[in-house]
Amino acid sequence: MARLIEITDAQDPAVDDFRDLTTADRRPDRPGGRGLVIGEGRLVVERLLASPYPIRGLLGERKRINTLEPLLRDLDVPAYIVDPETLAKIVGFHLNRGVLAVADRAPEPDPVELIRSSRKLAVLEGVVDHENLGAMFRNAAGLGLDGVLLGRGCSDPLYRRSIRVSMGHVLRVPFARLPNWPGDLEVLGSHGFRVAALAPRPDAVPVGRADLATGKVAVLMGSEGPGLSEEALRVVDLTVGIPMSREVDSLNVAASAAIVFHAMREEES
Repeated sequence: MARLIEITDAQDPAVDDFRDLTTADRRPDRPGGRGLVIGEGRLVVERLLASPYPIRGLLGERKRINTLEPLLRDLDVPAYIVDPETLAKIVGFHLNRGVLAVADRAPEPDPVELIRSSRKLAVLEGVVDHENLGAMFRNAAGLGLDGVLLGRGCSDPLYRRSIRVSMGHVLRVPFARLPNWPGDLEVLGSHGFRVAALAPRPDAVPVGRADLATGKVAVLMGSEGPGLSEEALRVVDLTVGIPMSREVDSLNVAASAAIVFHAMREEES
């Protein structure tokens, strides 16, 4: 059972893993810093506890920790109990969700192994907005993608805000990084994937007619504004688009991803 420890002093070093979550240069979840994985709120914490990420500890109000008791029976980690005021002083803001968990990072899959074991993948280039990234992972989980490949310029999916917006599904969807961009896209083709770029171009095939549900398909998506780079677009098999109305040129990238991921779903037998 997790060890329940009451904390009354917000400066207690025992809770340093949870400290100053809003201070950019000291955030414990920075990849270049301590690189911790932080789950916030009961549902996300439950998914973190069930994930491959090694739990270091929990912090929260007693009633919130108590609701997690069935999941804590086999964990030998500290669960720090605090009142709401102390919790706010530790993390740097008022936390309505009342509980956090912190874990170490787990090894990321090898991108080639992830490609080899998958049929439907999202490939992202330059997606820097943490909320968009988290929403795309939630879409990927809900609509049955096998994984996400991160190309050049993407933010860290394990940043706290991305995890929260994804409702913890970042912790469930395998992801890997493509270090050589866009050359690594050729690995997809060598494993039988069609690579489709999502871009609002006049010659784009409407997503409903692109037959993304058949066979191995990877859909390449870029950031808000700049979109995909020309060098990435040159190596894809086809370009698909979402037909728009009323002089709207495109949707938010997370909304676009949901439409395309749905089009990628294969018929269930």
